[in-house]
Amino acid sequence: MKPIRVAVFASAGGTTLQNLLDKIAAGSLAAQVALVVSNNADAYVLERARKASIPSAVVSRKQAGSLEEFSRRIFDLCRGVKADLVCMAGFLQLVRVPDDFLGRVMNIHPALIPAFCGKGYYGHHVHEAVLGYGAKITGCTVHFADNEYDHGPIILQRAVVVLDDDTPDTLAARVFEQECEAYPEAIRLFAAGRLRIEGRRVRIDGEGVKR
Repeated sequence: MKPIRVAVFASAGGTTLQNLLDKIAAGSLAAQVALVVSNNADAYVLERARKASIPSAVVSRKQAGSLEEFSRRIFDLCRGVKADLVCMAGFLQLVRVPDDFLGRVMNIHPALIPAFCGKGYYGHHVHEAVLGYGAKITGCTVHFADNEYDHGPIILQRAVVVLDDDTPDTLAARVFEQECEAYPEAIRLFAAGRLRIEGRRVRIDGEGVKR
């Protein structure tokens, strides 16, 4: 099967990008990262892209002026590299998903949506909130992105037990372990044409079918 062409959006360190690159290098993910886009010129994800010889671009939300112009500039870049799929990977900006990319933009969130999600819930803020609330279970969610924070139809979720002695760091590490498996799996399902969006639900074709 021809590798799927992926554009990755990230605002900071790029650990999710690195995971995807590692999976591709190991032969467990048939994909090519065709572009990395960041809103932050100082983001380490740009250095990861450089080291991997991946084209990258910085699009400033402030310089773009409006949300619509910011989104147009970003998705024009994706069209330019003929991206099949956009993967948000710690991208801390809202975008407007254009019609030709509906159902082709994914996001991963370090909690079980609809818990601990939305504007302001990112990175360690999520894990601090989970611990502060006293939740017993958390995890990660891969979902299709729409025009609201952490809101689109859910593709996959992985659960993580919260331990009594957890800190935000230890909890984040275990959640990230699950993210590293869930995101590539969602990309594989998309590439295989097995994901169908029906309203709020994402159906996985072939799941639960008796052989």
